[in-house]
Amino acid sequence: MGNRGGGWVRALATVALVVWLCVTGASAALAQPPAPTDACVQSDKRLGELSGLATDGERWYAINDGGTKSTVYVLGHDCKIQKVINGPTDPFDVEDLARDAKGNFWLADTGDNDKKRETVALIELTPAGKTTLHRLTYPDGPHDTEALLLDKNGTPHLVTKSPFGVSEVYRPKGPLAAPGPTALEKVGDVQISSTDTKGGPVNPAIGSMVVTGGSVSLDGTIVVLRTYTDAYLYPAPDGDVVAALKRTPARVPLPDEKQGEAIAIEPDGTLVSGSEGVGTPIRVVKGASGLLATTTPAPGTSTGAPTTGTGGSTEASDGMSTVPALGIAAVAIGGALFFMHRRAAKRG
Repeated sequence: MGNRGGGWVRALATVALVVWLCVTGASAALAQPPAPTDACVQSDKRLGELSGLATDGERWYAINDGGTKSTVYVLGHDCKIQKVINGPTDPFDVEDLARDAKGNFWLADTGDNDKKRETVALIELTPAGKTTLHRLTYPDGPHDTEALLLDKNGTPHLVTKSPFGVSEVYRPKGPLAAPGPTALEKVGDVQISSTDTKGGPVNPAIGSMVVTGGSVSLDGTIVVLRTYTDAYLYPAPDGDVVAALKRTPARVPLPDEKQGEAIAIEPDGTLVSGSEGVGTPIRVVKGASGLLATTTPAPGTSTGAPTTGTGGSTEASDGMSTVPALGIAAVAIGGALFFMHRRAAKRG
């Protein structure tokens, strides 16, 4: 066949290369999650230890780490404090914040660095400043907890802080008592792998595995956990937090936050994050929830919910798996061979 055969080979190689670049190029483009951008800079000294965020889409609600009062700061999207809501209950160490369907705030008084507390607490704070204290007890001894997940039915879930990448999930065994205590039960574990995202007050190899905050979307269909360096979005189509945390999340890097502990998700799917420290920005990741809409199911999931990757790594996808992509390449190459053969036959 001489030069004609060599031309076929070169043409075939070109077709294969083009198809491969199209497939892998599209996947690579979608593998990069949107980067966080600064929405505004939090420069008010009253909110120097931002530790928890909640949102209703129009305003942000924030709390300080620790504290001697049950205090929620109401912020505009310019980071300026518009209002301060104070309640009379004196907490031990508030770490996270959630807002329920009635508009009441739930302060997670669950910090326990030395793991010596016999009880932890949730403080329910109304917009008028009335508080209700709910004490809680773990079934297996003290835990340091910085993440509160309040599902669409108002059931709280606590996710412990662990430097080893495996955090435990607890929720009340029955209705919350006031002041209690109400017994908690363990309902699962969450494993988060180390990433190379930079930031946080400790080595990122450890800080990237430490859960420092959490949030649930207003409709209950997205559950979010964060570490010092990354956020993880879990699909919860049925509103079940425990089931959601068993699925594979989409990871959104949140690099270069000094001490990132605050996280919330807007009704439109925008992720909002914040760090301790006056003069630090509150950042947003627009379209973050879209990462869950174009992904493939994880092996072993109990539902057909979309998921992306495992633990610290994210296997983002454009909806095209490897097998269909290879099928497309095979069809394209086969078609090229067919038309080349017909052309050669006519010349012969």
